[in-house]
Amino acid sequence: MPGYLVRSVAPLGAERTDLLLRDGVVVALGRDAASQAGSEDTVIDADGLVALPGLVDLHTHLREPGREDTETVDSGTRAAAAGGFTAVHAMANTAPVADTAGVVEQVWRLGRDAGWADVRPVGAVTIGLAGERLAELGAMATSAAAVRVFSDDGRCVWDPVLMRRALEYTKAFDGVVAQHAQEPRLTVDAQMHEGVVSAEIGLTGWPAVAEEAIIARDVLLAEHVGGRLHVQHLSTAGSVEIIRWAKARGIAVTAEATPHHLLLTDELARSYDPVYKVNPPLRTAEDVAAVRAGLADGTIDVVATDHAPHAVQDKDCEWAAAAFGMTGLETCLAVVQQVMVEEGSFTWADVARVLSHTPARIGRVTDHGRPIAVGEPANLTLVDPAARRTIDPRVQQTASRNSPFAGRELPGEVRWTFLRGRATIADTVAVLAPSRTGAHA
Repeated sequence: MPGYLVRSVAPLGAERTDLLLRDGVVVALGRDAASQAGSEDTVIDADGLVALPGLVDLHTHLREPGREDTETVDSGTRAAAAGGFTAVHAMANTAPVADTAGVVEQVWRLGRDAGWADVRPVGAVTIGLAGERLAELGAMATSAAAVRVFSDDGRCVWDPVLMRRALEYTKAFDGVVAQHAQEPRLTVDAQMHEGVVSAEIGLTGWPAVAEEAIIARDVLLAEHVGGRLHVQHLSTAGSVEIIRWAKARGIAVTAEATPHHLLLTDELARSYDPVYKVNPPLRTAEDVAAVRAGLADGTIDVVATDHAPHAVQDKDCEWAAAAFGMTGLETCLAVVQQVMVEEGSFTWADVARVLSHTPARIGRVTDHGRPIAVGEPANLTLVDPAARRTIDPRVQQTASRNSPFAGRELPGEVRWTFLRGRATIADTVAVLAPSRTGAHA
């Protein structure tokens, strides 16, 4: 089959070279790429572009089945491709909940048939996310979807006995429990971060300790049973310190930060615009600085989008009635470039580490997050770091419009995304291969 000759691209921002992609893999690098290319191969002038391994998101809400009015697997993975992602982990809080082998296989097949990005379903920890009984963890792990990440995201596994059992059970198949750290009794009716701003504008506060207390408990449980723990959407300075302490003790814990917790603060709540309502809430400037520092020094392992699309009626209302959540797949890489690369904390190799290599390792996605090398799967993202764009949710690929970055100018733009050597985004335009169905089989 014809392939792509990518000319003068900079892998991980390093020295420019040529790449030849064919039959789903990188078949040649450097001078060999041009000499082995044929007349049928598409030539891409990539001068000025940076090549990254295809991005991997550990935390995506695709809403299907059940809320196709907000997002579908097709529209969500199309947004993922537009953001440079070649694999996403789909959260379990669908309707029905992804707590059985049947539901996770359905989501996996929808992703396979859509063909924009590989979909790795996340299985629920408890039946119906109710926090009362463990779900069918083993059945989901041995299903066609081969689930390795389990989470009740949107709700905390608050019962320490259930959390312990989940951490113990998942050891049998090298799984990881991803915790939504929120002590429910400390966040009843909470609307935003508890602090000066919440006091001044009269919204019920959400204390940092509600997150930190659960993280502290769970790292100790993980140490006790020897299980793998992943902390989702870490947002406070105290949480960063707990993870740093746990890693120093050798506890098997990893953590993620979201783009919005790397850039936005609770000051935005003064507008009462529900687009800024999110769980966990936007925190203070001091928390943002601590999260950035934790990402820079490796305490925080990955950046995950927590892409949470919502229908217009669920966001275009008064703050108290609005749903929690923000979209993020199509702006994640740009935010990381702005706050980490342009501020001097990251190289492009670091970007690949937190957005591709490490999330693939945590999620046990063996065919993504690979080096850009001969023989490796051609899952690649070509980004133009010199581009600037003003975010307009109306032209995004996601079916929802609740982007907190609307109207902001952000750096960088994904020009091409390749899934096993097939272009899913071609110079910022979503494209369909001649036949997508069964592309992942």
